[in-house]
Amino acid sequence: MTESWSIRTALESDLPEIMALEHESFATDAWSIENMRLELLAHHTVYLVAHENEQLIGYAGLSKVPASTQSDIQTIAVSPNARGRGLGRALMVQLIGDARRLGATEMFLEVRADNPVAQGLYSSLGFEHIDTRKSYYQPEGIDAWIMRLEFARGGVGREPIVLGIESSCDETGVGIVRGTTLLANVISSSMEEHARFGGVVPEIAARAHLEALQPTLREALAKANLSLQDIDAIAVANGPGLGGALMVGVGAAKALAVSLDKPIYAVNHLVGHVGVDILERGKIELPTIALLVSGGHTSLLLVRDLLDDVELLGETIDDAAGEAFDKVARVLGLKYPGGPEIDRAAAGGDPKAIRFPRGLSLPKDMEKNRYNFSFSGLKTAVARWVEVFENKGEEFNKADVAASFREAVVDVLVTKAVNACNDFGVPRLLLGGGVVANSRLRELATERCAANGIELRIPALNLCTDNGAMIAALGAQLVMAGRKPSGLEFGADSTLPVTTVQTP
Repeated sequence: MTESWSIRTALESDLPEIMALEHESFATDAWSIENMRLELLAHHTVYLVAHENEQLIGYAGLSKVPASTQSDIQTIAVSPNARGRGLGRALMVQLIGDARRLGATEMFLEVRADNPVAQGLYSSLGFEHIDTRKSYYQPEGIDAWIMRLEFARGGVGREPIVLGIESSCDETGVGIVRGTTLLANVISSSMEEHARFGGVVPEIAARAHLEALQPTLREALAKANLSLQDIDAIAVANGPGLGGALMVGVGAAKALAVSLDKPIYAVNHLVGHVGVDILERGKIELPTIALLVSGGHTSLLLVRDLLDDVELLGETIDDAAGEAFDKVARVLGLKYPGGPEIDRAAAGGDPKAIRFPRGLSLPKDMEKNRYNFSFSGLKTAVARWVEVFENKGEEFNKADVAASFREAVVDVLVTKAVNACNDFGVPRLLLGGGVVANSRLRELATERCAANGIELRIPALNLCTDNGAMIAALGAQLVMAGRKPSGLEFGADSTLPVTTVQTP
């Protein structure tokens, strides 16, 4: 599915479309255009609209008087052809977040007693049926359920304290968040232990996680000034990644959940990279294209809804970008990890000195692999180029080779990401993964996005690399959305698809 919606604050110019959907949705008790205009322009209300393919497909409104801690859902409507896809939930979650930021401690709404679908949605978000108004909806004489969400007791409005564990590769990460606020982010890397092998050794990574988890957990709790008893939920990355490494984090998370009697949420490592943006600006603007680039993953995602609608547009069909950096670094006699070494070596080089191939970028490749990546051929091309000079016993400019190789990698990454933004009409791009530390990648992404009117989001570098904070942030979103915890039966899944945000 290529269509997507976007949600924004309602404007007075939206009024005609809002009223058309109002009359379509509430045939017998629709608001007048005058009342709706007053609602949109009032200082104590927040109104949202959702558009898809330049058409309004939903709206919702919230009332929160400054002097009160109560908030009320005034109205919500979704076009019939857009129902059943999660838009109503998305509108509600955003309004509840707005109410919480405005200082509300509880929220009320009214729903028809003969509307079980809406009742189910509100119940799943944490609302409780507290009263019934007889014959409230006229002229049919239908009862109205009064439902309430108390933020302090849980549900979407609560800001839970979530501890996240990340162990998918060579970083042991423990993060703690309160709602959307970062409290601690501690990372212990075993990179030096892998350096003499020129890459990550799965068995060494797993053993390193075993040794690092306990001290990393203690340090995170100390930084957050919390005890384990203060934690409301545990989140853990159960895939994708190295199977043995994931098992260490999963086992630790389950042990904590059982011993503390806390709910556990098994979440997708890659989606965590997208959700981390919440920690920097309180929410994630959707839809967004996400480019995730690391030693093990090169993935291009279309994220319409962080918890319900993540689509894999493309990924590497051979070497990941970070892996290619490591292999080319070895060819050039540079240390592991290759990314920062090549970045330094390229500093004085000419990126146009050698035209290395751009994998899967020719017209013949674009039909089936428009969003896929391939860096194996590029790695081989560099090796062959160096080999020719070495066989002749001739010197070559290592800086030029490093700069030209780096340019080929980032050119492909940014071109395909910008193409996806333009193809899907998504005016924002989020970067994640350890390779985002590459200076040229950030520079070229900034240039290309500015030229195409695309908003570029690059989280802080300690949030781009694998970390527990991103896992905790995603877990907190699941808790606040009223999602059920995962059972204890889940395991590590090294090939977990990105469409599985949470493993039941």
